[in-house]
Amino acid sequence: MTDILDELERRRSVARLGGGTKRIEAQHARGKLTARERVDLLLDEGSFEEFDMFVEHRSTDFGMEKTKIPGDGVVTGWGTINGRVVYVFAKDFTVFGGSLSETHARKIMKIQDMALQNRAPVIGLFDAGGARIQEGVAALGGYGEVFLRNVLASGVIPQISVIMGPCAGGDVYSPAMTDFIFMVKDTSYMFVTGPDVVKTVTNETVTAEELGGARVHTTKTSIADRAYENDVEALLQMRRLMDFLPANNTSGVPALPSNDSPDRIDPSLDTLIPDNTNKPYDIKELILKAVDEADFFEIQEAFAKNIVTGFARMEGRTVGIIANQPMVLAGVLDSDASRKAARFVRFCDCFEIPIITFVDVPGFLPGTAQEYGGLIKHGAKLLFAYAEATVPKITLITRKAYGGAYDVMSSKHIRGDVNYAWPSAEIAVMGAKGAAEILYRTELSDAGKIKGRIDEYQRRFANPFVAAERGYIDEVISPRDTRRRICRALNMLRGKKLDNPWKKHDNIPL
Repeated sequence: MTDILDELERRRSVARLGGGTKRIEAQHARGKLTARERVDLLLDEGSFEEFDMFVEHRSTDFGMEKTKIPGDGVVTGWGTINGRVVYVFAKDFTVFGGSLSETHARKIMKIQDMALQNRAPVIGLFDAGGARIQEGVAALGGYGEVFLRNVLASGVIPQISVIMGPCAGGDVYSPAMTDFIFMVKDTSYMFVTGPDVVKTVTNETVTAEELGGARVHTTKTSIADRAYENDVEALLQMRRLMDFLPANNTSGVPALPSNDSPDRIDPSLDTLIPDNTNKPYDIKELILKAVDEADFFEIQEAFAKNIVTGFARMEGRTVGIIANQPMVLAGVLDSDASRKAARFVRFCDCFEIPIITFVDVPGFLPGTAQEYGGLIKHGAKLLFAYAEATVPKITLITRKAYGGAYDVMSSKHIRGDVNYAWPSAEIAVMGAKGAAEILYRTELSDAGKIKGRIDEYQRRFANPFVAAERGYIDEVISPRDTRRRICRALNMLRGKKLDNPWKKHDNIPL
């Protein structure tokens, strides 16, 4: 028996070494951790249970039968994050560059199947060069099987992708179908075709970083939700994120202990809105003062900064936050902001996370660039997402809510459950100046008279009371009471049950 145990330990030692000491040293020299080091850092200490440690590829072409390494380029298994079960796979760049073979894919598929059957999140750590060329269509078939499982798990369990090295070719599509993608600055990149292929086909000279680095995907494409300085920071932030997310679409949001009183008032909010209605202020100040212990996990922080999305807690329970940001483009809605917020709303609705919306929006961004870029359809995505969502929805208008953007931002008309406004709210078709110039265009030549008309319109419509008189606003509240009123509304809505008409699925304007 001792000999057998010794052999087991020997085989485990070989498998844990992956591609060998030299390749591990090369990985460290690039500023990257190995696959197993990443898994150990991501999960609770001692909680990782590895599967398929001894799996090897079956390829015999191109001399591959002479090179077999246990694990075949991916580490898979399950463990816990702060005591909650998660399934994990981590590509091992030290073994065949982390490339995907038929058996490599089967290891990932096993984890995906187990995660779906046991209703627990799955986290993928990517550091690989795409399909293993020596296996041809067998590797491509493996990709297809992984993609299918991404789709079937969508909306059932959270799927998180962390890009920690190269991610090219077929490897990019699996992360693209997951709920969130995070990257590591300077060491990770994503693209369908690499710089060499781009040079050959289009004659463009571009680096991997310029083509698909973290900066590109967090600021330009919106493919990545955030980027971190190094492997350690990325993995620690994943642990933090998982504390906000439900295990699945029926488990309910996690509830953590909180020492922040739900009755806390904040008098400083009474002066957050400037006297000059055209002067900006930072909506994140309101978010941090309203949520538990100023703890806010922002999503897509570097993209479409005119709208803010992210997770927080109220009385220890997760909520999704969407807020117009007056500091950027006056908080206007454009194509990018609409897409960003729509995707976030749909994630929250999938996983029964209540949505809190802070509104200060002067309308949609005008111009040919926006119209030619499909603003109508992109804006409709956000409208569609809010309207179809059945989770508790609480809306607070802090200042401007003009035109169609008022309707889109979780208004009472598209099934907002509780709609509050501050006394500083201005709910109207448009700003007073523009409205007066349209209504009284014959008086435009008289500066004194048109100014009086603007003031008249301001007094009559630039307030929350016309909407409140019609029941479109449930109550006008004091800014200092914002946290208390939202906490009470969330408690009132905790038993909400709303079903949309039966359908196979909707047809959101993609």
